[in-house]
Amino acid sequence: MFLHTSGLILRETKYRDSDKILTLLCGAEGKLTASARRVLQTKSKLGPAIQLFSFSEFVLFGNKGRWTINEARTIEEFRGLRNDISSLALAAYFADLLELVSDEDIPNPNILRLALNSFYALSNKLYDRELIKAVFELRLASYAGYMPDFTGCSECGKEKGDYFYFRPDLGDIVCQNCRGEYGIKIAYDVLSALRYIVSAGAKRIFSFKISDEGLKQLSGITENYILICFERQLKSLEYYRKIIK
Repeated sequence: MFLHTSGLILRETKYRDSDKILTLLCGAEGKLTASARRVLQTKSKLGPAIQLFSFSEFVLFGNKGRWTINEARTIEEFRGLRNDISSLALAAYFADLLELVSDEDIPNPNILRLALNSFYALSNKLYDRELIKAVFELRLASYAGYMPDFTGCSECGKEKGDYFYFRPDLGDIVCQNCRGEYGIKIAYDVLSALRYIVSAGAKRIFSFKISDEGLKQLSGITENYILICFERQLKSLEYYRKIIK
């Protein structure tokens, strides 16, 4: 059985002397694991098409529930990631999150589109890294079934005010009058950015402006939220934070 598909390489693991085991994120097939034989030999024809974080077309051969890569052609290498250690580290964090939310045989083209848009923005330095990170985290959480409600105060419905309080464990906001004993205080411009991220079209998710101070808070909020949702502490995030200090 042959399968023609395209996918983003999330993980590579050396196997034996010259093989690799690759984890692919595909739009139609979800997450796939495939072996690439003899690719560590100098004469391998697969080359850049099977590099980590490349987006490529594949011809896979399936046998007894296992996939082997027969052919591969590069669509996008995201070469800029390899020229900047901070961007590369952030891409590794993205890849870990993508593995967490993706399942085999469950297609999710929205998640793949988000991954490709984010990797492209990182590779080409189109926006501040922390902005890309915040957008990726919040949209990914939303696609995974954890979309927070930023419409208005969950208690009284108020939509405007100088400050609101975000409750990450509940995924909602409350106004100053309805605030209980806990909640993360957020300025209205940060709330506006959060609302934009969850509602904007896929092609315009990064197209908003925010102050440096606001971006710092935004990134902290989205990071905290996605870690609460997935109940994981990721070493790739710790490494990214370490190298950008």
